[in-house]
Amino acid sequence: MNLRKLNRIALLAVIILAQLCAAQDFRVAAAADLQFAMQDIAAQFQKETGKSVEVIYGSSGNFFQQLQNGAPFDIFFSANLDYAKRLEAAGLTEPGSYYRYAKGKIVIWVPNDSKIDLKPGLEVLLDPSIKKIAVANPQHAPYGQAAVAAMQKAGVYDKVKSKLVLGENISQTASFVMSGSADLGILALSLALSPNMKDKGRYAEIAADQYPPIEQACVILSSSKNKEAARQFLQFIKTPAIGKLLERYGFDVSNGSDTK
Repeated sequence: MNLRKLNRIALLAVIILAQLCAAQDFRVAAAADLQFAMQDIAAQFQKETGKSVEVIYGSSGNFFQQLQNGAPFDIFFSANLDYAKRLEAAGLTEPGSYYRYAKGKIVIWVPNDSKIDLKPGLEVLLDPSIKKIAVANPQHAPYGQAAVAAMQKAGVYDKVKSKLVLGENISQTASFVMSGSADLGILALSLALSPNMKDKGRYAEIAADQYPPIEQACVILSSSKNKEAARQFLQFIKTPAIGKLLERYGFDVSNGSDTK
């Protein structure tokens, strides 16, 4: 292969790489409970602005560790307030970007073919026919922390903790129940209402006073190389239309604010 052809190939590779980079205006690290809501939000944002969004989903605690080590994201949507506040305190966020966008809820969920009666609420976890209970890992997933708190308040945690199957995040936790790897799961309401799950199972909401509020916040990272697009996306999140979209997925947006 001659030098001229090699140069043409190299130039073509550079052009393709540039196009790929331009195709994604910015990257979002989002808690897994937002998976389906954020897909809708990103699609609407792109439709209105022409700017595409690459969203990566995972547990908030894992993202927190990655962002401390310089992971290349522009915005972080945490499933609690703590991780966003700690990044802010460490000087890793854009001043004034901290925003409480929603409050999550947890539910008990079983597949449609399950014979488990959800009417007793968390007491149903004591049913001897239930061998495995899926929850998100409480070490780094806020929804897992809420699930454990609810079980403790109901007085069932010590009796069922040997049955717990821990998901890396709330999305993986849901997949455990859907696949049959667990008999029942304590999941985010936003996933139970998602297109992927709403027709495949039944759920019973756990009363909000049974666990600490799952207040959620987002921040723009100071390391962002796309701050203008990130700020535009944050303003988009604050619009009434997006508030209504989040409500359709079971989030409480009544306390959304810029205040700490």
